[in-house]
Amino acid sequence: MDRADIKSMSLSELSEKCRAFDLPAFRAKQIYKWLQVRGVASFDEMTDLSRDLRGVLAEHFEILFCSIKRKQVSALDGTVKYLFELNDGELIESVVMKYKYGYTICVSTQVGCKMNCAFCASGLSGFVRDLYPSEILSQIHAAQNDLGIQISHIVLMGMGEPLDNFDNVMKFLDIVSNPDGLNISMRKISLSTSGIVPRIYDLLEKKLQLTLSISLHAPNDEIRSRIMPVNKKYGIDELLKACRTYAKTTSRRISFEYALISGVTDTDECAVELASKLKNMLCHVNLIPVNEVTENSFKRPGAERTERFMGILENNGINATVRRSLGSDIDASCGQLRNRHKKGEKSVC
Repeated sequence: MDRADIKSMSLSELSEKCRAFDLPAFRAKQIYKWLQVRGVASFDEMTDLSRDLRGVLAEHFEILFCSIKRKQVSALDGTVKYLFELNDGELIESVVMKYKYGYTICVSTQVGCKMNCAFCASGLSGFVRDLYPSEILSQIHAAQNDLGIQISHIVLMGMGEPLDNFDNVMKFLDIVSNPDGLNISMRKISLSTSGIVPRIYDLLEKKLQLTLSISLHAPNDEIRSRIMPVNKKYGIDELLKACRTYAKTTSRRISFEYALISGVTDTDECAVELASKLKNMLCHVNLIPVNEVTENSFKRPGAERTERFMGILENNGINATVRRSLGSDIDASCGQLRNRHKKGEKSVC
């Protein structure tokens, strides 16, 4: 970028820039609120700034934002799926879900994904690039402005691996939790990783009060390596050692995401082995009947098998729940809408 990415700046960084332009101190907060609270897409929208000042800002800075390329609304539960277009034309996805406590948005952190998990559609078109903090933030702003709502919770579980884009994600977390910005508490943010072990230790050093979610999806290396290539680099025992350290050090319960794939990860033997691996850890298992996509043959188990798997975990002292399925009629799982668009297929609206 020739011009600086102003929306990726912290308030202190923006204050420094304002001082460099001999602007009074209050201007930084004024501009910051336009960017981070109202989520404007151009400097012309900053109507309480002079035209000359807006011109100076536009000359030196760029506002990265998301425009809505496609939008789907579930007729079943009101879940909204967005296909967003970025300034450079790349496409990412976000999902907004309504719960009793408010609205949660699932945001993307990369264009595409490197992890190539067998059950996920995000990496099917390959990895393109990392998202800047501003582009992660813009997913929230675009959804809020479109729906006329206030997002209360954030899940970093969309396209991409958050810990593979570590620095930009950490900057995003700092900005989104700033009291002068969206002011979303870290306790209302969940970060999901496929298990990049060194970065889990780096995250631990940050001492953030967010919820760490681990995409585990299998109880042993043999199965996990087949469906999650990252396991070939960071095996399950090494991953769970990092998780135990994280939970013990932070006193924050870890959430393990576990995809139930019929005949692959949903057997009684898998449940018993999983319970043994997680024994005495501060954790919760979130069981997810796999999203069926056309690109693979994985099938979700029936309700009886799902309940049996959960029962085995609970009988062995592991807290578990089955994730509520939202947006099943609108391709709400990661990557599906982007892939359909790239193929020129018509999506459900």
